[in-house]
Amino acid sequence: MRNLKRVVLALVVLAVAAVVLLFVLENQQSVALVLFGWTAPALPLSVVVLVALVGGLLVGPVMGAYVAVRARGRMRRSGQ
Repeated sequence: MRNLKRVVLALVVLAVAAVVLLFVLENQQSVALVLFGWTAPALPLSVVVLVALVGGLLVGPVMGAYVAVRARGRMRRSGQ
């Protein structure tokens, strides 16, 4: 059973890697982002999207941890 789980996990990881590779290969046109007058260097669209995805994946858990720490502090203060 353990080996089956490992094989399924390996197949899922390979499938995700294949999808990401196809996405990167299909989105090679360059884009330049402008925000409040600041212009970023022209990068492939796939790089911009993947950076935004990774940024979102990092911000989510950080915000969740912040909320959990604040809630724990409130629980301690209300218990005293």
